[in-house]
Amino acid sequence: MINSDDFAKRLQKVIDYYSESASSFSEKIGVQRSSISHILSGRNKPSLDFVLKVLSFYPEVELYWLLNGKGEFPFQPDQILPIPEKKQESASLPKIDTANKSN
Repeated sequence: MINSDDFAKRLQKVIDYYSESASSFSEKIGVQRSSISHILSGRNKPSLDFVLKVLSFYPEVELYWLLNGKGEFPFQPDQILPIPEKKQESASLPKIDTANKSN
């Protein structure tokens, strides 16, 4: 379960990081200003829709960090190691020797 007070602190950190006011932040993610105020005050818990809007507009915010405080903020996607590509081996069928075939 999400701790509302801790979530509010992390949300405030996101707002501060981007030098936004609560009004401009709410405008960017498409929620009412009162929603931000109620979450920051601890009155309301964030909805899934709210969390998804934050994540979609601010890619440096990582879901697990926002919800649980574990991980990093800002998240640096370039720190992820690329998955090596598998080389496709060509499948070869066994050759049939038709020259020495007896009838």
